[in-house]
Amino acid sequence: MQELLDEIAETMATRKERGKVADYIPELAHIDPSRFAISLATVNGERYSAGCATTPFSIQSISKVFTLTIALGKLGDALWANVGREPSGDPFNSIVQLEHEGGKPRNPFINAGAIAVVDAIMMGHEPKETLAELLNFVRYIADDESICFDHKVAASEMAHRDRNASLAHFMKAFGRLRHDVDKVLGTYFHQCAIAMSCEQLAHAGLFLASDGVNQPSNIRVVSPQRARRINSLMMMCGHYDASGEFAFRVGLPGKSGVGGGILAIAPGQGAIAVWSPGLDEYGNSLLGTQALEMFAQRTGWSVFGH
Repeated sequence: MQELLDEIAETMATRKERGKVADYIPELAHIDPSRFAISLATVNGERYSAGCATTPFSIQSISKVFTLTIALGKLGDALWANVGREPSGDPFNSIVQLEHEGGKPRNPFINAGAIAVVDAIMMGHEPKETLAELLNFVRYIADDESICFDHKVAASEMAHRDRNASLAHFMKAFGRLRHDVDKVLGTYFHQCAIAMSCEQLAHAGLFLASDGVNQPSNIRVVSPQRARRINSLMMMCGHYDASGEFAFRVGLPGKSGVGGGILAIAPGQGAIAVWSPGLDEYGNSLLGTQALEMFAQRTGWSVFGH
């Protein structure tokens, strides 16, 4: 397995077309697009990495998997009253759908849906308390107390929040948000600004590969049924309006972020994290997707069979 990851990293290093970094968030605009990392954490406790796998990066929308997990733990199926479970087919920051569907976001992984999830987990608390709960959860599932927020990235997103603010105010107008919009947005931007390495991220995703059980503590994080449902949402909606293409090419549940990371889950096998900052036209890591496609082809790991 180590040989495979080394080969993938070497192959990606030769690729000329590397995508475009997310320059609409100024703090992300100067990330070196030549960076590449891949890590695998297996349910058997094995760890493999290649590239700059210990370098932290802004996980951005990958964090939506963790807030969704917390929200389902707090609210259960009541969450779905204000957030849908269908693929969007529109860009991740589109307002068009909200207009047509009464301010109810199509799924928890587009921006509007993730903002609604943050509102749901706040439960009357201040942003600081909600963020402490989120960070503690991520540190627990990653088994790493050093994970923290990148406050520069959060401030950069807050300063360029107009599109997300319009989504939030629109949902508020339809009665979909209960808390103050600025407090919800501040919480959301810090959530997206969690900094993790590929090694930490792969470890954090392991509970979704092992029927909801945290490895190696063997403590249950979510029920097997809930782990399956989170994975199914990642498969259908984890790559915005390119989710079908990712399922076609890779065949694994995955969640991307505009920081260039992707977390992919191979149920019963392990969690794979990749990072390459250059994005494709849909906001997903260009080389990260290619690397996961190569990994899935070589290992035969796919939820659709070998």
